[in-house]
Amino acid sequence: MAHNDVQTGERGTRRAMPRLIGALVIVAVIATGVVWLTVVRGSDKSAQDVATFTAQRGPLTISVVESGTIKARDQVVIKNEVEGRTSIITLVREGAHVKKGDLLVELDASALQDGKIDQEIRVKNTEAAFLNAEQNLAIVSSQADSDVTEAELKVEFAEQDRKKYVEGQYPKDVNEVQKRITLAKEELKRAQETLEWSNKLFAEKYLSETEKTADEIAVKRKQLEVDLATADLKLLEEFTHPRQVRQLESDVKQAESALDRAKRKAEADKRQAQADLTAKEAEHIRQQQKLEKILNQLTKTKILAPCDGLVVYSTGSRSPFMMKEPLAEGQQVVEKQELITMPTTASTMAEVGVHEASLAKVRAGQPAIITVEILPGKRFLGTVGMVAPLPDSTGMFLNPDLKVFNTQVYLDTNDSALRSGMSCKAEIIVEQFEDTVYIPVQAVTRIAGEPTVYVYDSKSKSMAPRKVEIGLDNNRMIRIVNGLEEGEVVVLDPPLKSSSVETATPGGATEPNAAGGKADGIDEQVRSRLDASKQAGSTGPAQGPAGAPPQGMPAMPGQTPPQGVAAPPTGQMPPGVPAPGQMPPGGMPKLTPEQQKQAQKAMEIFKNLSEEEKEKLKNMSMQERIEFLKEKMGGDLQQ
Repeated sequence: MAHNDVQTGERGTRRAMPRLIGALVIVAVIATGVVWLTVVRGSDKSAQDVATFTAQRGPLTISVVESGTIKARDQVVIKNEVEGRTSIITLVREGAHVKKGDLLVELDASALQDGKIDQEIRVKNTEAAFLNAEQNLAIVSSQADSDVTEAELKVEFAEQDRKKYVEGQYPKDVNEVQKRITLAKEELKRAQETLEWSNKLFAEKYLSETEKTADEIAVKRKQLEVDLATADLKLLEEFTHPRQVRQLESDVKQAESALDRAKRKAEADKRQAQADLTAKEAEHIRQQQKLEKILNQLTKTKILAPCDGLVVYSTGSRSPFMMKEPLAEGQQVVEKQELITMPTTASTMAEVGVHEASLAKVRAGQPAIITVEILPGKRFLGTVGMVAPLPDSTGMFLNPDLKVFNTQVYLDTNDSALRSGMSCKAEIIVEQFEDTVYIPVQAVTRIAGEPTVYVYDSKSKSMAPRKVEIGLDNNRMIRIVNGLEEGEVVVLDPPLKSSSVETATPGGATEPNAAGGKADGIDEQVRSRLDASKQAGSTGPAQGPAGAPPQGMPAMPGQTPPQGVAAPPTGQMPPGVPAPGQMPPGGMPKLTPEQQKQAQKAMEIFKNLSEEEKEKLKNMSMQERIEFLKEKMGGDLQQ
């Protein structure tokens, strides 16, 4: 039954792998179920059929082995700085040695050239508009100043007219009328005296009646002149003068109001012209900046070598599930995409991913032994230089719960056989014991929270549980601190009859027990470097206290591991079944170019998910994840 489940999982994996590799999670779940059924439930065997191991004493190396890639320790990463998408016109050959200033990549600049011409036209238009606005401001300012000056003169003239009338014209008119009255009265008096003499002469018959009548008329005329002049004076004082004063005062107020309006209008016109000038200037500067940006982008279409070095095409992604076309002429690239890396020194490093279950063991300064697949028989000594503070998120699509911390191991050698991009395996040495007792990890179980082994008595053909004190393990062998002696036989497949039993399983691929030494002298250097790392004050992983589970031993379902003990993500898998987070046998299936593009698009979508969407994705089933990505990709998912 378990075997059929494994086959079903493998077939599902092959079908779903082109659909964004998500079905690997199903394989991991099925494999975990197989482990539970075969290793835990199916382990109640008789004492006669059990496999045993004799406890051994000797040197034991605790190490963490992870796969990674050889990279240059110091390198220059050359990225595409042209905005948007563009095509590669010419490309330097990979592996070529170039000098500083040599052309590496030339990108298509036709769209930028067209944009440059259009932008130059816009700059000319905005420059003309800016100059017109500048001249308009000068004209408006001059006209506004003239209007204000004219209005000020009108106010001044109105004040002068009012003052002229009140202090000059009105007294003069009054004097003239009074003069007329005075002269008219004098003439009236003379005419009256003449008439009086004429009456006397007429009475004595010395003057004719006609003459007397003429004198009477003269008196009446003079009297009328006096009355008319008096009436003019009254009219001037009571009517003409008040009306004229009010008219002149009104003229002053009107002139002052006109002056205020002229000032306000002048200020408004100036501000409007200034705002128009500022806007035109800002638009001109903006268009100039756009032109400068286009010119700058044009310069970036030709990427020159910043230094002497070797040309290595960039992979652009650490994730093995990101299907990416190799860099070539005619290929489209996007902004900030890594194109070429150029090692600046001969020093190399190995970049590996350390699982969070082993993170407590690894620290900077620890020695490491590097082996390269295509260089069999060669070992290279290195030192852990840096452990990333945060997990790498690029592999979270395959399993959101899988957290791997990128770690850099600096190699001591500058061997020319090492090339960037080579696959390697790094064994980080955590601890070395010269003389200790050790047994296989799977021989240790946990009963009621206590590490326990089953000791086999060959005479009675029976087994008996015994509590032991354990130390560190290397996922293959575990150190026994106390409770077991050399030569005692333990059961490798202990009976698990209690629901509180926890079984220790290896945390990954077979780890080497570097007990023996080779003639290259690396083992001696490892021991001295490990001692130096301890003396430097680095805090190493503490050995497990009595009762603590060995490294790589997960808790049984329903139980919580003791505090400070991290359970590894993988168990001992049946042959042919990939562990969670590992590739299936045979590696990634070959995908069509269309499927590769879809996988790449899906990975980009996942990287841009919000934290809330990532949390929801963790709780989804495999089918729900596929439907979720279908929706994100607009239904464009090739089966």
